[in-house]
Amino acid sequence: MAEEHETRVAAREARAKAESQRTQPAGDRFDALAKSNRVGAHRVIGAPRRFWIYLVSALVGIALLTGVGIIALQVTGASLQNVTGSGTGSESKPTSKPASVKAELDPTAPVVVLNGTGMSGFESIVDGVITQNGWGQILFSAPAASSDVQISAVFFSKPEDEPAALALAKELGGVSTFQSSDYDEYGAKLIVLLGSDYAGPGSDQLVLPEAAAQ
Repeated sequence: MAEEHETRVAAREARAKAESQRTQPAGDRFDALAKSNRVGAHRVIGAPRRFWIYLVSALVGIALLTGVGIIALQVTGASLQNVTGSGTGSESKPTSKPASVKAELDPTAPVVVLNGTGMSGFESIVDGVITQNGWGQILFSAPAASSDVQISAVFFSKPEDEPAALALAKELGGVSTFQSSDYDEYGAKLIVLLGSDYAGPGSDQLVLPEAAAQ
């Protein structure tokens, strides 16, 4: 009985050992690797180094642009020389400005005095001043079409009469001058129009209607 029992035990152990060898895979070289916390494959792919390509391209582009600019500048300069004629012909001369008109009294200039101040008889005072000083020849003096003229002035019709107009305007306290043909019917060279702003010789006798009313 004891031998039979040992035989059965030995048979069971043999079967168990056979099953263990059949279920476990055979060992290989990877079973001997050291254990690590990293899981899966870890590959680092380096980015292509294109910095030098960009740098070279930029330098080439700058060189090309510089060359094109130099050529364009030379062509433009040559065109300008052809237009202005510099180096091949006579140089252009700046146009001269017309000389300013010089004031010059004309004692023989026919003068008409028109009074627009609103003060009756004031034109006679001013034409007397012109006659006494020899600033012109009075044709006549009279009230103006309007009695509320604000700005005094000397009018002339022809450009050659401007020097005499400027000189007479200066003597009458620096009044304005205007070229106009509105008074050609009077047949005078100069027309003196007196307004409320008159401050020349004889103005100390000027009394405006507003002041007289007060």
